[in-house]
Amino acid sequence: MENGAVYNETTEPQAKPPHRPCGCTLRHLWGWRLPIKALQVILSLLAVICEEIVQDCIECGGLYFFEFASCSAFLLSLLILCAYCTDIYETSGEDKVQRV
Repeated sequence: MENGAVYNETTEPQAKPPHRPCGCTLRHLWGWRLPIKALQVILSLLAVICEEIVQDCIECGGLYFFEFASCSAFLLSLLILCAYCTDIYETSGEDKVQRV
């Protein structure tokens, strides 16, 4: 008896997961959470834009702090939205995403 005859394929090939464009999914942000996160990104971007409109200032310390805070809020909220709406959530694990 040849080895090829003894060891035939006995399992079916593994099914491929359904194809999603760019790995996007809304499974983890459903209900009211998705509009709130999207609004958070939009408002923080609007704050960055409004800060950039200011041409002259007398005391610029507060403006610079607002620029830092609004830009940080925009980048972090965009990161969180991307983490929850892509395959990063399943790839890295729920505990790591929650820590971020």
